Amino acid sequence: MYLLFDIGGTKTRVAYSKDGVAFSQPFMRDTEKDFPTAMNVMKEMFQEAAGDGVIQAAAGGVRSLDSGKKKLRAHPYPLWVHEPLHEELEKMLGVPVYLENDAALAGLGEAAAGAGRGYPIVAYITVSTGVGGARIVQNTIDPSAQGFEPGSQIISVDGSSSAAGSKPASLENHVSGTAFLQKFGKQPHEISDPKVWEEAARVLAFGLHNTIVHWSPDVLVLGGSMITGDPAISIDRIREHLKNILAIFPDLPEIKKAELGDTAGLYGALAFLNAKK
Repeated sequence: MYLLFDIGGTKTRVAYSKDGVAFSQPFMRDTEKDFPTAMNVMKEMFQEAAGDGVIQAAAGGVRSLDSGKKKLRAHPYPLWVHEPLHEELEKMLGVPVYLENDAALAGLGEAAAGAGRGYPIVAYITVSTGVGGARIVQNTIDPSAQGFEPGSQIISVDGSSSAAGSKPASLENHVSGTAFLQKFGKQPHEISDPKVWEEAARVLAFGLHNTIVHWSPDVLVLGGSMITGDPAISIDRIREHLKNILAIFPDLPEIKKAELGDTAGLYGALAFLNAKK
């Protein structure tokens, strides 16, 4: 039996797979802000998921892992930062535990079982409270020294039109849900002005232009609540803007909406474990 988990900023999901092909309906709890409390909650979730089964290994995603994939270098909850996450999970389960960036596992999930299935090179970008992503090559997360942070690419050097104020503005400062809340004082789902969403599509297209020329993917898979929600940043409008600004390549890659929703990271964790066999 494999255990799969996805530690998000608001929710933690745990599932199990008996055959390495499919996994159970996920168990879900709020992600605790306090690290020791969170570990106790995860232990309860693992016990509930595994029951009397024999666990062989576990894998899961979390934000902002360090280069050794052992601790967090940043997190929405400061009390998690630099805590021995990997050590605690292996001690808890007594089996090998593999940690990976949550966006990278979601991208792997989409490549293996979702919108990127069948494409050799998948660029996955998620636009939600933040902006993340990864490059997936032949159903494997592309190696990196410190992970992928496409949301941190600088889009505007003066920051005048973003939530960054006067600081150099990253893509995340422009198009994330957090940026919308800071700029407009509303949650994205409360904003109905089409001009706001059109501008987000235009700016995101510049960021995705950089993704395309850096990663040269066969398909660009876009996920996250800012893409899949209602209202949302239009993929059709992104595509039209990209047609106008991408000059170095003769054709755009395929651009598709993510298919797996909140379970993408669990699909990715299962694919990751299968590759370890």
